[in-house]
Amino acid sequence: MLAAVLYGKEDLRLERVPVPLPEEGEIVVRVGAALTCGTDLKVYRRGYHAMMLQPPIPFGHELAGTVSAVGEGVTRFSIGDRVVALNSAPCDVCFFCEHDQQNLCEDLLFNNGAYAEYIRVPARIVEKNTLRIPEGVAFEHAALTEPLACVVRGLEETMARPGDTMVVVGAGPIGLMFMHAAELAGINVIAVVKREDQIASAKLFGASQVVQIHDRIDTVAATRALTPQQRGGDSVIEAVATPMTWGWAVDMVRKGGTVNFFGGPPSGTRVTLDTNRLHYGDITLKASFHHTPAACQTAFELITSGRFKASEYITGRASLADVPQLFHKMLTRSRGASRLEIKTAIFPGSELLESPARAESVLVGAAR
Repeated sequence: MLAAVLYGKEDLRLERVPVPLPEEGEIVVRVGAALTCGTDLKVYRRGYHAMMLQPPIPFGHELAGTVSAVGEGVTRFSIGDRVVALNSAPCDVCFFCEHDQQNLCEDLLFNNGAYAEYIRVPARIVEKNTLRIPEGVAFEHAALTEPLACVVRGLEETMARPGDTMVVVGAGPIGLMFMHAAELAGINVIAVVKREDQIASAKLFGASQVVQIHDRIDTVAATRALTPQQRGGDSVIEAVATPMTWGWAVDMVRKGGTVNFFGGPPSGTRVTLDTNRLHYGDITLKASFHHTPAACQTAFELITSGRFKASEYITGRASLADVPQLFHKMLTRSRGASRLEIKTAIFPGSELLESPARAESVLVGAAR
């Protein structure tokens, strides 16, 4: 089969590799659609991920598809089932799992290789974190479950309530998901964005007000001015991952509020914060990482219910053969596009050209 394999920094190659066979408790999924992801782009740029993968290794982790083979002992799934196989599963026996922190599992099992025609799903993920897709839900929409699950858990950890005001700093795929998930939860969202092309997308996904960063304004003051009595947000989500925006997040939140540092800067990054404001403002600082099976289930239900605007997140489509070039272009993605580029869906098989409209969009996705 054809698969994209990461060999190191900006070294992604298409290779012919054996079609995987399932061992006991495992399934093999024929990939219907896989999605590009900011984490995958970060790994592509750096050449590795300390927790999830070391090259050379099959690449990609957001996918949905059809069960093509089942291993001995598998009873929950059958050949032909449409499924989302998440990219990890906890052990449920370690210290962190027993303390309801499955995302920090000491033996968290990861799975990669979504940019391929087939992927083998380990037994633990089959058992704990694979979901059957209802008819009528597109593979590319179901594949959004993994990133949305990270956002769902982050939102839950932030303890935001209906009627609250939440500031979301950053309008990349994750920032936009936070805006939409918060809006669906009845939260008033203020978006802080960098580029002109992000304003419309922020509003589409739930922001009632938008602050655009530029040299002529004080971004923190402009954001606080949009909150009740200029107190600041009840909560602030940082989804950019720079020391500057981490500092902004603390300055944008109200007394007694919560900051979630969702964006993770590179290892070794140091941030200076105003300890007086933290202490006397009684501010809670959180940092959310990854997801849990429960968060995956919640995210999946949001998507399959139709409440989540899944189709709006897919702004490009491409074939498996386009993947290396696509990631290279993502490093310097166009700033002049008429529509914000969010996620490109990769179709390994004939699903790519099943309609004229989709066929036309292939050229757009490949060009991006």
